[in-house]
Amino acid sequence: MSEFHRKDGDLYVEDVPLQRIADEIATPAFVYSKAAIVRAYQDFEEAFSNHPHMICYAVKANSNLGVLSVLAKLGAGFDIVSGGELARVIAADGDPARVVFSGVGKQDAEIEAALEAGIACFNVESASELDDIARIAAARNVVAPISIRVNPDVDPKTHPYIATGLKENKFGVSTSEAPLLYERAAAHAHLAVKGIDCHIGSQITELSPFLEAMDKVLELTDQLAAMGIGLEHIDLGGGIGVRYQDETPIDMGSFAGALLQSMSGRNQSLMFEPGRSIVANAGALVTRVVTCKANGDKHFAVVDAAMNDLIRPALYQAHQEVLRVTDASTEDHKNWDIVGPVCETGDFLAKDRTMQIAEGDLLSIMSSGAYGFVMSSNYNSRGRAPEVLVDGSTIHVVRRRETIDDLLALEEIPA
Repeated sequence: MSEFHRKDGDLYVEDVPLQRIADEIATPAFVYSKAAIVRAYQDFEEAFSNHPHMICYAVKANSNLGVLSVLAKLGAGFDIVSGGELARVIAADGDPARVVFSGVGKQDAEIEAALEAGIACFNVESASELDDIARIAAARNVVAPISIRVNPDVDPKTHPYIATGLKENKFGVSTSEAPLLYERAAAHAHLAVKGIDCHIGSQITELSPFLEAMDKVLELTDQLAAMGIGLEHIDLGGGIGVRYQDETPIDMGSFAGALLQSMSGRNQSLMFEPGRSIVANAGALVTRVVTCKANGDKHFAVVDAAMNDLIRPALYQAHQEVLRVTDASTEDHKNWDIVGPVCETGDFLAKDRTMQIAEGDLLSIMSSGAYGFVMSSNYNSRGRAPEVLVDGSTIHVVRRRETIDDLLALEEIPA
């Protein structure tokens, strides 16, 4: 995470001290490094530079238009799961022809919008969805590009809420059902079979689940070829983990090398859908300590951010590193729970952190670039935090702080 670094004891993002962002924009605030986003994307691109491929950033990880525009300028593809995400990609000047549409509950209007935009492929999750896409494409007299999302029943060895490739998960179809759906799709005048899709989960830190999934996908690819159904691409989804605490992420070179070895002698292009690995460590949530209190031997630092801003610790029991924005002395450390003002015992951002904290201090919750703002809410009628994109020494407010007027704007009292 070299874009977040200390200089004379103060925490910086690129060339900007986080203290400056807190002074000018106030807290809490999400802060993103453009350089970190670019570096993470280019590392992925370079790893597969010797094989035809497309990197489709998973918009659900962080859908801010400023972030999407950075990736669009790099030529990224995009993985979407809703019509709203498609609209965001288009607004950020992303190329719809480099968009894949995933998700188990695509609505008719979303399918129509995707066909109108000319997306690259629908990742089909069920027989019913295949029929819906065929029906809508026929009514519009167009051909819909599709792949089938296969559930390979592979354990990704991650948190159960973000495991998606087991047979008990809602995603995809079984390897036994998939050939029947491919036959139906290949025979339909308004469907064009393009590839095969597989996504087994998120925050995966071992290579073996990817290789196991790849083996099953290639076995099915060969079975389809024997049936006369050729595929143009193989989509292995995303899921590469990042370091939040003491994890050892998968080495990108090893990841690419192992998958390309599996592809030896095959001409299909590869497609990936990374999200967390592109933006998680490119972001931080800056927050200010409002109150310090003790209940017996328990010490609490109450900050102005809360579970409505960053729900990962409460929802997933996730660990994210907490740093003081201004370095402290090595004295008077205590064991702190860092909590928010929301009226829930589950409103915490970190537990049992040994550090020096005083009222008024600025803290930085690291690795908040993915599944931070996008999962935030207005619980307790709290306005959502602003999003800031830093480019060198330049600060861009890419989403302003919500006001009370914003919170009330969509509601009305009945006559």
